[in-house]
Amino acid sequence: MRDRVPTLSAKEHVILELLGKSREMYGLELVTESGGALKRGTVYVTLGRMEEKGYVTSRAEEASPAQGGLPRRLYQSTPYGRELLAMLASARRRLALRFAR
Repeated sequence: MRDRVPTLSAKEHVILELLGKSREMYGLELVTESGGALKRGTVYVTLGRMEEKGYVTSRAEEASPAQGGLPRRLYQSTPYGRELLAMLASARRRLALRFAR
């Protein structure tokens, strides 16, 4: 079995950027903050895949009666997700400088 090089889709990149270093956000909050880059219908599927890859973690928040008794999930980037984002940004900068010559 060959090791795969980790990658980030455009949606995964947006999510990691929004989550920042240690910020927790709800899925719909990510959709709102993304300015249209994320959609309600795909954000939770993307977050689930990112959690499987180890890019984000989530926790269920206690449900309040005002929310109709349904718990909400808060998402946060992992050190691995933040490191991957930083490495890809660095590689992108190096490539841009190299091809700008």
